[in-house]
Amino acid sequence: MNNTMRRFSYAAAAGVLAVASSALAQEGEAAAPAAPTFDTGDTAWILVSSALVLMMTIPGLFLFYGGLVRSKNVLSTIMHSFFCAALISVTWVLYGYSLAFGPSQGGLIGGFDYVGMSNVLGTAQALAPTIPHILFVVFQATFAIITPALISGTFAERMSFPAFALYMLLWTTFIYSPICHWVWGGGWIGTQIGALDFAGGTVVHISSGVSALVTAMYLGKRMGYPQQPMPPHNLAFTVIGASLLWVGWFGFNAGSAVGAGELAAVAFLNTNTAAAAAALSWMAAEWIRSGKPTILGAASGAVAGLVCITPGAGFVTPMASIIFGLLAGVVCYAAVSLKPSFGYDDALDVVGVHLVGGTLGALLTGVFATKAINSAVPTLSLGLDGGLLYGYPGLVMKQIMAVAATYIFCGLGNLVILVIVNAITPIRPMADDESMGLDLSQHSEQAYTS
Repeated sequence: MNNTMRRFSYAAAAGVLAVASSALAQEGEAAAPAAPTFDTGDTAWILVSSALVLMMTIPGLFLFYGGLVRSKNVLSTIMHSFFCAALISVTWVLYGYSLAFGPSQGGLIGGFDYVGMSNVLGTAQALAPTIPHILFVVFQATFAIITPALISGTFAERMSFPAFALYMLLWTTFIYSPICHWVWGGGWIGTQIGALDFAGGTVVHISSGVSALVTAMYLGKRMGYPQQPMPPHNLAFTVIGASLLWVGWFGFNAGSAVGAGELAAVAFLNTNTAAAAAALSWMAAEWIRSGKPTILGAASGAVAGLVCITPGAGFVTPMASIIFGLLAGVVCYAAVSLKPSFGYDDALDVVGVHLVGGTLGALLTGVFATKAINSAVPTLSLGLDGGLLYGYPGLVMKQIMAVAATYIFCGLGNLVILVIVNAITPIRPMADDESMGLDLSQHSEQAYTS
């Protein structure tokens, strides 16, 4: 009898433990967050877009810029873009992404939640819920790479490489990551002002353009400029580079839809249309002014159109993109033509194309944006259904505030960085080294041996 009772007690206890274990397991499963579900089509498109945007820097930008300089500086110019791709690919993973897209610290900068890619794997980003978070990191890294590389065109042929390396490290850390956070990462421009920037009008082009202007003025002119002619050494390189930029820009703009849907298709069409219209209008303006159109003008016009449409690519209609392009070609051509009147030496016209084109595009977005193209416009612009053309002049004011904030922050911040860099290492090479060419003096190599 005792044995029977003992066996019964053991069986009952085992049953109770089994039921309790099952309940606890079910409770744990209920408490655990569900794994995100990703869309394979969206994921595939952003993988391709990331590769396209990286192609814009290497080899697109380095060929575009490399062809425009003199032969003694072509490798140093190419090195600028190549080095940016290497440096920022590492710093973005270490801390750059976290500063840009980590949980906002008072709307000014992201926190340290994603340092070293902590808390990223197996999650989705709220800005791109249909793709893996780690892929969003990759896509944004390509933007972080090309933005400082754009600035290098203004100081081509006259910045020492040690100074360049330090400048890029500081600029991406203290200028790019904060401005990216302000606009896209939950910072104050996006959440308190409600300005629109689909793919980088302020974050990429105005930030780099303002920094380029300040750097050109701080460095001074190239030796012999403007008395000595300094023609491009290889326009074929430049046109190939511009073509790669044009194609890569589809990843830049259409990829910013972070999905493979109609919005991406609209951004794709707007991007192509604006680039084409700007190439035509730049050539027309040049033809009227000088009597002949040039391939350099056509290539520059296309890039100006791409820059201008970037902030509005996913917010405006295809017909509006024609206006963006036509205005970009004429306005940016005028800005480049007037450069000698202002007395600064912007070697490869970063200011005339990226600062002017980016500003124009940001303001035009305030005119032509409409929720008919992007249903998120009212949410992003904090209650407005569109821009000035659709009865909402307040959006233009929001755009002006964002542009002004970018001008001030990037301009002053870049000046501080230049002063710091120059205090640590001479920012310009010695006169003899600059005269010899930066390929030999900074890198002990040359592109052409005869």
